[in-house]
Amino acid sequence: MQRIGIYGGSFDPVHTGHLILARDAVEQLGLSRMIFVPAAVSPHKLGRAPGAPGSLRLEMLRAAVAGEPTFEVDPCELGRAGPSYSIDTILALRARLPGAELSYLIGADNVRELHTWHRIDELRALVTFVVFHRHVPAAPAPGTEDFPTLGRVLDLSSTEIRNRVASGLSIRYLVPERVEALIDAHALYRHPPPSAAQGDPSLPPKK
Repeated sequence: MQRIGIYGGSFDPVHTGHLILARDAVEQLGLSRMIFVPAAVSPHKLGRAPGAPGSLRLEMLRAAVAGEPTFEVDPCELGRAGPSYSIDTILALRARLPGAELSYLIGADNVRELHTWHRIDELRALVTFVVFHRHVPAAPAPGTEDFPTLGRVLDLSSTEIRNRVASGLSIRYLVPERVEALIDAHALYRHPPPSAAQGDPSLPPKK
């Protein structure tokens, strides 16, 4: 039986933290591959447009995983209209990968809202959720004890990357070189996004 990881999110932009966590998941969970799924419209970010269009987020993600045989990118959500519901993606992957065991990566701060996800009972029957922490937790997040947890904690977010670019600060080493080159070539994130202007905290990478 194939064991496959699913890592969904805006990836706006993808950064080294995403890649390190994905590599940890492959090694710790014994996965044969990790599939990155960039969202078109996250259901929990309906009032906020991405900083980069889907086509460029997809291009950055593909550039970031190039040469890594266990990583791949699936653009299925970018081709669907409306909010990018995880259940629709998982059903599509199930049809394409019959019999595979699917592990779905989510941030610890997603767990408390998991009950609000579209068709969550059906989704929980189809995947194993795997939790990672973005910051060092003062105490275990409620509900995380119900899921496998990745051990590494990385304090890095796409919001930080966008804010650094908007402030004229370096993002070297924070994103792959190919991703930095695309951000420069397309002049992405030069203006503060609404979340930065309003002081919103970094949101988890998936709905």
